Amino acid sequence: MADLSTSQIRNVAFVAHSGAGKTSLADALFFTSGGTNRQGKVDDQTSLSDYEPEEQRRVSSIQLAVLPCRWKDHKINVIDTPGYADFRGDMLSGLRVADAVIIVVSAAAGIEIGAQQAWNYTEDLGIPSAIVVNKLDRENSSFEQTCEEIVESWGRHCVPVHSVDGDGESFGSVSTGDLSESVIETIAESDDELMMKYLDDEVLSDDEVNAAIKSGMTARSIVPIFAASALNNIGTGELLDAMTTLFPSPDDVEVPAVPEGAQANLIFKTSADPFVGKLSYFRVYGATLDSNAQLWNANRGENERVGQVYVAAGKETSGVESVIRGDIGVISRLNHTKTFDTLCDKATEIKLGGVDLPSPVFALAVSPRGQSDLDKMADSLSRIIEEDPTLELERNTDTSETVLHGLGDIHVDLAIERIARKFEVNLDTALPNIAYRETVGGQTSVSYKHKKQSGGHGQYGHVVLDISPGETGKGITFDSKVVGGNVPKDYIPAVEKGVRNAASSGVVAGFPVVDVAVMLTDGSSHSVDSSGMAFEIAASMGFRQAVREARPTLLEPVMKLRILTPEDCAGDVMSDLSTRRAQIGGMDSKGNGVTEIIAEAPASTMQRYAADLRSLTNARGDFTAIMDHYEPLPAQEANKVIASRQSNEEE
Repeated sequence: MADLSTSQIRNVAFVAHSGAGKTSLADALFFTSGGTNRQGKVDDQTSLSDYEPEEQRRVSSIQLAVLPCRWKDHKINVIDTPGYADFRGDMLSGLRVADAVIIVVSAAAGIEIGAQQAWNYTEDLGIPSAIVVNKLDRENSSFEQTCEEIVESWGRHCVPVHSVDGDGESFGSVSTGDLSESVIETIAESDDELMMKYLDDEVLSDDEVNAAIKSGMTARSIVPIFAASALNNIGTGELLDAMTTLFPSPDDVEVPAVPEGAQANLIFKTSADPFVGKLSYFRVYGATLDSNAQLWNANRGENERVGQVYVAAGKETSGVESVIRGDIGVISRLNHTKTFDTLCDKATEIKLGGVDLPSPVFALAVSPRGQSDLDKMADSLSRIIEEDPTLELERNTDTSETVLHGLGDIHVDLAIERIARKFEVNLDTALPNIAYRETVGGQTSVSYKHKKQSGGHGQYGHVVLDISPGETGKGITFDSKVVGGNVPKDYIPAVEKGVRNAASSGVVAGFPVVDVAVMLTDGSSHSVDSSGMAFEIAASMGFRQAVREARPTLLEPVMKLRILTPEDCAGDVMSDLSTRRAQIGGMDSKGNGVTEIIAEAPASTMQRYAADLRSLTNARGDFTAIMDHYEPLPAQEANKVIASRQSNEEE
């Protein structure tokens, strides 16, 4: 297809709840279109889309893959994205470069929370969408009943455009063109001219109906519903036909404006291959990208030399001379480029923009298992984060830990596995230590004198400090109202330094002291023995003494939670939250059997919540957790923290 044009390209992202058969459908389409001579199967680890060892072991996608299907003079780039919530970063990357989306719904399970979330994403982004009801060969499945559920949940603009010859074991084929009167009416409503013909009882031709579906789909006023059994390869040819005739091409959808003839290529995925190096997946939004091109990274302000360009089919890549506008390709070994960067001409700099990625909700402290791992740990972590930007690395100065954050326990665990497999670096993991804080609950005034004489010049520094609870979130505030030079102004910075140094390790359990107002009110000095060091020591010791007298207390970090759970699990989720000392802020029905819970809970009780919520909701729940504020730790819990801290110090 050397003469392929942009109008013949379709970029279609596949999204679904995990287990709906989305990847099986992608494999079936690739087989039906002649991309392979044997249909890949997820269950027997032959899927061409789920090719990573971790995916094969889990029997579930953990990253997006591209399968290009050639069908009737068209190229359909099937972008198979993960359905599991821990890996939705790749789903969002796939949506970013798709011109249309297929939401796969299992006829055996109906609309699950992952499908609902995918629908919400497509609505928010305004992406033309279609629905495939899969697994119609399963016992007790029904195309009609599933379509009714879809229409009730997502609206009557969702219209079935396939007919089936039976349900369950009797499901054997799919037919097109036999549309019900209600479906034709809904389709006609999307086009004024067509509606007039329909109201005049004129017969609408197939071409008119298809044109209305295509324009309606592009405008999201029509969402066609198709029928399939991916494992039995039923309905795949009809779906490929529909994708060529009904789905929008890159010419049919709104894309960023690019000057005529200018380069504009968006990197939407990075893969760290241990054999060929870094692979950068891109979509062309501007002029054709040829091999051996010189481009400019607009985000990094760096030149990039592009060698051979490739097209991908799962893990396999094939070299090509060029990639045209609207198509998807792969570049290897770029030096500066990261995911969501734009490669363009330096003279016409363009930034195409990325996506808003979800915030991490789970973390593990990581450490090297041996000396060889220590030498390579930093580089391996950097490379895995480059491959998956929803992973975040933190060097926690409070706990002296290297912490890897992700979208769930499975997400982070698999990142550690991939580091071991790809880069031969073994890392040990543990739950991170909680970054507690200390503060004061009262106010006091302390006079502290540091005096030392050992022959020659001695040391003398005397300070009077008032401390009291400060403004939340302001840390340590320091001021002076010394008059008359009792503390020479040249020594006041040393006093402040001593206070702040002392505040780095509190008197209760050695955690940083915060939210304390400190006022230097008086003091005295010695003409010979006073020095900045003497006043720094006096201030440090005086501050610690004052904190002891001002009702010191431990503070714990508190997370703001937003939890989505099926209604039938909401009671269990609420009961579980009560065991975590959570404060419920509200509950709200979001429709489609989903309840939203807003709450606050201590970080110490939420470290394994990703796994616990999955268990409570049978993997149908989801949540976000954002650090919100600190608040006093109950006495019983504080005693546990202090005892643990003392035990660790003794070891």
